Amino acid sequence: MGHLRICALSAVLSWLLFAHTSADLPMCKESDYHFEYTECDVLGSRWRVAIPNKAETCTGLPDPVKGTPCTFSCREGEFLNMQSQQCQKCAAGTYSLGTSVAFDEWDVLPKGFITHGMTTSEGNAFINCSNSTWTAKGDYVASNTDECTATLSYTVSLKTPGALSFEYFYPDSSIYFEFFVQNDECQATDSDSRWMRISETNWSHYKIELSTGNNVLYWRTTTFSLLGSAVKPVLLRNIQVSGVAYTSECFHCKPGTHSSTAGSARCAPCPADTYSNKGATVCHDCESDSYAVSGSGSCKPRPACTENDYFYTHTPCDSEGKTRLMYKWIEPKICSETVEGAVKLPASGKKQMCPPCNPGFSVTNSSACEPCSNDSYSDGKVCEKCPVGTEPLLGFEYKWWTTMPRNMESSVLHQEFSNSDRRTAWEVAGEYIYTTPGVQDTDYLTLTLHVPGYRAQTTGKDNEMSALSRITFVFETLCTSDCKFYFLVGYNKWNNYLVEQWKGRNSKQSYSYLIQSNNTVSFTWTFQRTEEFSLERNFSTDAAKIYSIHTNVIGGVASQCRRCAVTHDKTDSSCVPCPPGHYMVNATGACESCPPNTYIRSSQPVGEAACVQCGPNTERNRAFSACLSDCTFRVQSGGKAVQTYDFSPLSNVTGVTGSPRFTNRGLRYFHHFNLNLCGRESRVPASCVDNVTESGKVVKGYVCQSTVVPSDIRSQSMVSSQPFVIGDTLIGVTTETTLGGISSPSWMFPPASLQLPDVIFYYKSSDTTQACKQGRSATVRLRCNPTANIKDPITLPSKCSEGTCDGCTFHFLWESQHACPLCTTDHYREIVSVCIQGIQRTTYVWQQPLQCYGGESLPPQKVSACVTMDFWLKLGVSIGLVAAFLLISLSCYFWKKTRKLQYKYSRLMMNSEGKECELPTADSCAIMEGEDAEDELMDLTHKSFFTKIKSFSRERTSDGFDSVPLKSSYRHQQEDEEEEDL
Repeated sequence: MGHLRICALSAVLSWLLFAHTSADLPMCKESDYHFEYTECDVLGSRWRVAIPNKAETCTGLPDPVKGTPCTFSCREGEFLNMQSQQCQKCAAGTYSLGTSVAFDEWDVLPKGFITHGMTTSEGNAFINCSNSTWTAKGDYVASNTDECTATLSYTVSLKTPGALSFEYFYPDSSIYFEFFVQNDECQATDSDSRWMRISETNWSHYKIELSTGNNVLYWRTTTFSLLGSAVKPVLLRNIQVSGVAYTSECFHCKPGTHSSTAGSARCAPCPADTYSNKGATVCHDCESDSYAVSGSGSCKPRPACTENDYFYTHTPCDSEGKTRLMYKWIEPKICSETVEGAVKLPASGKKQMCPPCNPGFSVTNSSACEPCSNDSYSDGKVCEKCPVGTEPLLGFEYKWWTTMPRNMESSVLHQEFSNSDRRTAWEVAGEYIYTTPGVQDTDYLTLTLHVPGYRAQTTGKDNEMSALSRITFVFETLCTSDCKFYFLVGYNKWNNYLVEQWKGRNSKQSYSYLIQSNNTVSFTWTFQRTEEFSLERNFSTDAAKIYSIHTNVIGGVASQCRRCAVTHDKTDSSCVPCPPGHYMVNATGACESCPPNTYIRSSQPVGEAACVQCGPNTERNRAFSACLSDCTFRVQSGGKAVQTYDFSPLSNVTGVTGSPRFTNRGLRYFHHFNLNLCGRESRVPASCVDNVTESGKVVKGYVCQSTVVPSDIRSQSMVSSQPFVIGDTLIGVTTETTLGGISSPSWMFPPASLQLPDVIFYYKSSDTTQACKQGRSATVRLRCNPTANIKDPITLPSKCSEGTCDGCTFHFLWESQHACPLCTTDHYREIVSVCIQGIQRTTYVWQQPLQCYGGESLPPQKVSACVTMDFWLKLGVSIGLVAAFLLISLSCYFWKKTRKLQYKYSRLMMNSEGKECELPTADSCAIMEGEDAEDELMDLTHKSFFTKIKSFSRERTSDGFDSVPLKSSYRHQQEDEEEEDL
């Protein structure tokens, strides 16, 4: 600051020195220069100096004088006269805000405002964004609508702490709109959120405190439109900054406003059919053949009235049960009935019979419709008490339109935001409610239904994201232009979420929307005839009609009663619902238990059809509201043993991002999916969030999607928007490629080779759209890959890069080692080594290719003692030799025994020859029974072994016996004697 003061004083002194030396120049007049203050010094003082309007045009400037204190300021309606350094009142036709500056005229960007466009970091670098700036539109400044980033900035120096306030209109969530402040050191100030809230149906007001010193204000927008449709710009107006030291001039009132007295702080708008020019003190009336809306700077000629300039409505029913048909001009009336060719307003007052009251209402004596009490119901005629064992089914059902319901309201929002007094956009017409012609064809005609809340359809803490209720309406659009009909759901007081839109002519049809959150506070229907602005009403006959609206809510009325379970004491005072897992028998109202492994479709199930069977490999939860998977799966195929899968390591929420996509202007975006495969009651569902707007909408389920855009406009790496649920109900887990009408074709993820069958999880969503009338669905195919790990990415079909080919069914492939069956003893084999030095090893190895994970582990290697082959060979040979010797010895023994028997037999036969049938007489020398057999044998002791063997070999006699020489007693005696002689 000290350096700036020195520079300023040097410049002033240099100028004075130069002016003093320029004696040839004329003396300066008051119109040749103006006064400014120097920067404040450390003591809070400053100097007033004269600055020439043009250099080197005159001489003799006034000398610098002591200025007012730096904290000096003027009140509203006053300005600081720099000549006298005193505050003076602003003249009529002008205004002043005192210590504030205001910007409400936008014919051009006011002095101090700077705007520029630039490409986003993720966009096409070759896009020219030099013309993508904020543009002055007269009463406001509008942002760009392309995919460039447009910044509007303003620098202000505050002498005291001040504030900034402005009005904005931010109707389209396709634009990212942020506001932030930086100080003179380029540091962002603290703020709860830089992100601006979506406007509902009118201008929104924003205010923020500012610090002393230099403050740089930034408004920044970036458009992001996936469908390439027209985007509504962000609009700013009435920017006001307080805390400046002073204002040295008053501002002229803009056209259409005036200030009639001096010292005005603001200018008042001119009434309808009047106008004013810039700096006006009064408003002037328009001619009889011209008109002007409130705040107009000029009058326009009145066109001839046509049938499009009036509408019809009905009066409330009278005591006779009749209504009057009334015709009214559209206000403000701009047409003329006196111009040639103009139509006259039809006569009003024709009586018609009133339609019946809506269900849940009854006709009073005055023919008005009054709601029934909480314990009653009606079909639109008479209220009746609900029978014993039933309860009224509360809600709103509108199908007759004689008056606007108390919880509904309509309004008009002008795209050009003129100050129209008109409040009503929809009018009742008996059988339907319809949009009346607007002031302009670009008007938004809104109808809002406020709801008090919903009662949960299930009981207990284990509520599995079941729908609370639904809203159904029947509508029709009659259009000759590119009209649009929107249906929005309001989740809070700041934001309406666009659910569905229809373009052009649409025949009479019904639409239903499931309500999943009790935060829903309103439903809005908006109709716009065209986006092309024109001063003429070219499409006034285009209209939207709503024939009926039906939804179940707390605090509504009942058109019917539903049966509920009776209490144990048979009292009539209360209605007790069936316990979890039971349904109500139609005839008796008694509760019956549902079949095993089924869940309940609604909170008051009637009939066994309300019990829904769980899909394969799933079990119902404790609340009987949904079916769950415990992340295990068992399958038996081809006569093999049962294989068990454990997907628990995959049960955490996992994200997958599709391939990058690009808009027509080159802005890159992604479709991001979050998956929650399985889990029990306490599982954490997958969630997708909208962090673009203040609503912070979050959707939860098994599978959800959001659109992610890389961004650097919010100091964030990514922004997420447009979330929706793909699957909130688990249908089943199986290896089949079709389940519950959902198909997962094998050609989407062809396997590399023959392997285990894929395990497929099937999910269903209850959210329906115009394209997916049956709701969305998803399949997650788990494929065994022992080499993968849990961090391996989930892949999308190569032929459908967005994960879906039809926009309704999404497919995912998850290859992981945890998608393999658990290992068992059948998955490995043993290898036995040879016996080495008395040691043998048994090793276990996996069967190849390996198709399991976890489960049984490989047994450790076993070591055992063994005997080598040489030992067994030697032992065998030894045993063989011993056996051979024993065999030969036994053969010889039995051969000798046989010869003895033959000898005895031969002896008997010789003694019995010729004496048949007579036994021989015993010989004294014969072998007696009991004698040693050795005495009967031939004496072979003196013969060799070979000779002995030969001696036993004799030819047999003719009688078949061997001839054996026998020793008689005599012969034996002789031989003995001979031996003695020798």
